[in-house]
Amino acid sequence: MAFQIINSIISWFLKKRKHQIELFLKYPNDVQNELLLKLLQTAKNTELGKKYEFSSIKNHADFAKNVPIHKYETFAPFIERCRKGEQNIFWPSDIKWFAKSSGTTNAKSKFIPVSDDALEYCHLKSGKDMLCWYINNNPKTQLFTGKGLRLGGSSEVYKDNGSYFGDLSAIIIENMPFWADFSSAPSQEVALMSDWETKMDAIIDETIDENITSLAGVPSWMLVLLNRVLERTGKKNILEVWPNLEVYFHGGVNFNPYREQYKKMIPNADFKYYEIYNASEGFFAIQDRNNSKELLLMLDYGIFYEFIPMTEYQGENSKTKTLEQVQIGVDYALIITTNGGLWRYLIGDTIRFTSLNPYRIKITGRTKHYINVFGEELNIENVEDALKLACEKTSATILDYTVAPIFMQGKEKGGHEWIIEFKTKPSSIGYFSEVLDTALKSINSDYEAKRYLNITLMAPKIHEAKKGLFYSWLKKKNKLGGQHKVPRLSNSREFIEELLAL
Repeated sequence: MAFQIINSIISWFLKKRKHQIELFLKYPNDVQNELLLKLLQTAKNTELGKKYEFSSIKNHADFAKNVPIHKYETFAPFIERCRKGEQNIFWPSDIKWFAKSSGTTNAKSKFIPVSDDALEYCHLKSGKDMLCWYINNNPKTQLFTGKGLRLGGSSEVYKDNGSYFGDLSAIIIENMPFWADFSSAPSQEVALMSDWETKMDAIIDETIDENITSLAGVPSWMLVLLNRVLERTGKKNILEVWPNLEVYFHGGVNFNPYREQYKKMIPNADFKYYEIYNASEGFFAIQDRNNSKELLLMLDYGIFYEFIPMTEYQGENSKTKTLEQVQIGVDYALIITTNGGLWRYLIGDTIRFTSLNPYRIKITGRTKHYINVFGEELNIENVEDALKLACEKTSATILDYTVAPIFMQGKEKGGHEWIIEFKTKPSSIGYFSEVLDTALKSINSDYEAKRYLNITLMAPKIHEAKKGLFYSWLKKKNKLGGQHKVPRLSNSREFIEELLAL
């Protein structure tokens, strides 16, 4: 009875937020333009505010003229000074939290500033909104009669020069409201464990007899945990362990390669999947409808958005478009200005609008995650769609993969080299490769042109990875858990050579 009352109270509290969301749904461009001016006004007396004359900026045109686009590398010197104790450089309030992110393709650590404003009005607010959408769409939910299993990063929070750094998930756990901590599992002590292997066992020990009603985490790592739960219990599926499980909140990687595995593991046609789009730099979009593959762009988190059409992409020298200038079906690189003090920051993600009223998006990849060595312009979305078709036709399932170019040498033609770790192997790797190649040709006309009569590109070369190869590679690089993931596409052979050596 007590849990039912708690469920009703928390559900009522979260539903109230819906009325605030309706404001930016009705006036999206006004909300964004007002937000930009508010951010500029707030930071006008910071070092960057004075340097770029924030006080003189009246609109986006002035903003784009005065303030350059920044990649992490160009913004890093300001962040390093802040980490060493200097303040009022790019945001007026003291910043003591930094989300440590190694990125996907760079071993060098990034330290993303997380101001109190960003923490409260972006990261924590978004977690409540995620629940708000789910509860509004599923009024009979019993979510809070049990606990949510959260699977965050494997790093603790560390102190350095008076500031704190760690995985964003660790920072959020440190700052969660009491009711969220009460309704979550595992305990804070276990959630913040740094050793991934020990942490996995501890999570299972703490949650195996709990009433788990939801899951939250990156699909690849959650799959590892759920498989270990089945191994430990000897059960056939996860619902035999947690019968009241009703939703999985996921993000961080494309869910398509994992979808069928989750359906088999959680065999309930009414089970819900809710996607979120977040990063160390901010929380951007949430799936706002049941069974949708589109994400609603959240416009009142203290983040001002700009967009670079990928056909015009020139990195920091690009010209941007505002929200009211975007079009459906165009791939854009995302630029953000945040209440954490990031100004015109090139985050590295690419998105595509699927709706302009309201503004809904799909994540299409990364500005760096494509292969274009031979003019084939192969992006992550092409590859994911082709792999899905190949798996369907060959009854295969994939755990992980990476693709790299085979460079031309002398008279030898180029190609693409794949390493794929299968959960369920196809009966013939040759046939799988043929289906994959055909699918890529049908999806990407540039790839098809380069493959025509093997003029530029030879057929794909596929290696079947030994079990646990990618896990071992990530472990060797101390990148187990959290947001760490295998680089999918690369224009160099750095990663594939390391994997081949293993």
